[in-house]
Amino acid sequence: MELKTPLYDLHVAAGGRMVPFAGYLLPVQYGTGVIQEHMAVRQKMGLFDVSHMGEVRFEGPDALKNLNHLMTNDFTGMGIGQVRYSPMLNDEGGILDDLIVYRLGEQKYMAVVNAANRAKDVQWMKAHRFGDCAVADVSDDIAQLALQGPGAKALIQSLTPADQIPQKYYWFTERANVGGIGCLLSRTGYTGEFGYELYVKSGDAPKLWTMLLEKGKDAGLIPCGLGARDTLRLEAAMPLYGHEMDETVSPLETGLSWAVKAEAHAFIGREAMLAKGAPRTRVGLKATGKGILREHQPVYKDGLPVGMTTSGTMLPFVGAPCAMALMASGSVQPGDAVEVDVRGRMVGAEVVPLPFYSKAK
Repeated sequence: MELKTPLYDLHVAAGGRMVPFAGYLLPVQYGTGVIQEHMAVRQKMGLFDVSHMGEVRFEGPDALKNLNHLMTNDFTGMGIGQVRYSPMLNDEGGILDDLIVYRLGEQKYMAVVNAANRAKDVQWMKAHRFGDCAVADVSDDIAQLALQGPGAKALIQSLTPADQIPQKYYWFTERANVGGIGCLLSRTGYTGEFGYELYVKSGDAPKLWTMLLEKGKDAGLIPCGLGARDTLRLEAAMPLYGHEMDETVSPLETGLSWAVKAEAHAFIGREAMLAKGAPRTRVGLKATGKGILREHQPVYKDGLPVGMTTSGTMLPFVGAPCAMALMASGSVQPGDAVEVDVRGRMVGAEVVPLPFYSKAK
């Protein structure tokens, strides 16, 4: 039986089309449709319910050592109020999950995990816990909202004292007052746009959701579902667990080497990851033939198999069918012509640089 987020009734009342996702019932879209929701985030702003994500606290004198043992990034020197991204590996060097870590205090951190991996991650973290460090799953106490798009800054400024608004990307304020509601306000997101993520007590989530939509309505704020969340992150070439990465894929293969600090510290899976190297590389594909590229479709060059798509769809802002793929390293270069097997029909595509979309572009 699927779980419901604290915002479930509001989604239904607003006409959200509810679908099972990662053990929860969540809106895939509203009456506006995926394309309009996608474009709202690119041009104005959108609000997402991401309360299905999990939150795990690490607290104690050995919290930092535990994080550095569990994850590939190095959390040494991280400031209080700073956010850092990291994969977490299994013993074979494959990715168990990718996480966002918040430093809340001198000996206190919060790791945000993907909903589908919550139970697995918490079990893994507790099994490898050592020293004086408490590991607690606090997911059920916290709801998460994502306010994304160029209009997000002005809306938050209108609701929040200036000294409580994080000024840098990947920084946060733990105790911000947003329109009279206390929450952790983070300058992070998964859309490729300027935005914030707000962590709030589960009981306060409906009030925060309703207030943000009401205050942002005149500036074009609309609620958005899973469909637009996926097209936005794909357009921005942000990898998704279960697609561009899983327990068989190493971070060196899927473009996450920037979040691997193998020279700085030892971590679980380090030696296996280094021994495997990067036999595959994540690349971008843009369809040149007629057809929509989807996930798990074989890619060929000169009639020979060279890789497999991991995510793909029609990208609304880019205006073209595109996909990300894991390809044999060295098998293709940007500009190369390839073919994708779309349900038994070969569709031409071009290898293109990632991301497909960025604000700079």
